[in-house]
Amino acid sequence: MKQRKFRTALGVIFSTFEMTLRQNVIDSFILFTILVQPILIALLAIWMLRDQAANHAIFIVIGSGMTGLWSSLLFVSGNSINVERWIGTLESLVASPSPLPWVILGKNLAHVTQSLVSMILSYFLAALIFNLELDIVNPGVFIGSLMLTIVAFVCFGAIIAPIFVMNPGVQGFQNAMEFPVYILCGFLFPIAMLPEWTTPLSYALSPYWAARALHGTSSGALDLPEVLFSWLMLVLFSVGSALLSAFLFRVMLRKARREATLGLE
Repeated sequence: MKQRKFRTALGVIFSTFEMTLRQNVIDSFILFTILVQPILIALLAIWMLRDQAANHAIFIVIGSGMTGLWSSLLFVSGNSINVERWIGTLESLVASPSPLPWVILGKNLAHVTQSLVSMILSYFLAALIFNLELDIVNPGVFIGSLMLTIVAFVCFGAIIAPIFVMNPGVQGFQNAMEFPVYILCGFLFPIAMLPEWTTPLSYALSPYWAARALHGTSSGALDLPEVLFSWLMLVLFSVGSALLSAFLFRVMLRKARREATLGLE
């Protein structure tokens, strides 16, 4: 019985993943968020540091890709439930046999996976336009960090989506949440450059540990124990986010059924 349920869940997640990718290809806002904006950030940063670009190029490329991941998580994955409400399909989606969290998981996985394209494009554009050598020092460990980053971001997105539905006031700060995370998580420069009082805030955000692992494994700045510690933090944040999102989904659906406000803003 459990095996059958597991196969059903994978089927729902994969189907949603595939359909979401198809929809995103023709959405100009999503394409700009996950492709154009990170590339512009990478090219601008490399141009500004052109005298030192050879020393910092891989850091900038990875960091710009992280900005695409976070923007996609915040604006696209965060609105993954609200979009269904706006187009009038949320009630049907909730009433379907497939649990809503499975559907949102597939959507978030598609958004985060598609955002990785920006990192790849930034890599090749930086190498082509600025004639830079971009070597990843520990490619095997880097790929492991990338996989854990995807999991952590998908789980984090599963928290944001129900919060935006239940608290529209929080969504009002959506734009204001983008650049502070770029800064606090050290996407484009180390958090050591920030005031000390901001350090605990950085440690409390899973994107920081993702950026730390990706930057450290691409440049070789971290030794293996430090990388494993970052991995451990990503796993802990992923598990905590998954448990919290499951609770938030239960609260959201129970509240919607009791108040009959599922389709209302």
